[in-house]
Amino acid sequence: MNERSTWPTNKLTALRLGRRLIAEVAASRPGRRAFVEITPKRVTFDEQAAQEGWVRSNAARSFRLEHWEYNAERIDAFDYDMGAVQVRAASAKDEAALEGVLAQWGLRPDGFDYPWATDDPR
Repeated sequence: MNERSTWPTNKLTALRLGRRLIAEVAASRPGRRAFVEITPKRVTFDEQAAQEGWVRSNAARSFRLEHWEYNAERIDAFDYDMGAVQVRAASAKDEAALEGVLAQWGLRPDGFDYPWATDDPR
């Protein structure tokens, strides 16, 4: 397992604001690429804030984690999901549980980035 690390402030803030984060991870074989996505769960208060034109920070969010693997040749194509495989998925009830799942999966918080800074096709 990788040495534990803490969340960079900007990435923890993004999660608390309900923003997705992505990490590219090792794929199962050549010709494949794999990514782990953390998606903060939205609640009614988030929808209300969005309707009012602002974003609500929430340090008590829960999270959904998904590990997907794709055909590397299709990663930039419209049909990127052809041949895609969900490797695993998990839920975390809070930030502590999120760190626990990451530790189980051998991932570090500082390995995650904003979706637009990765090649994740979703």
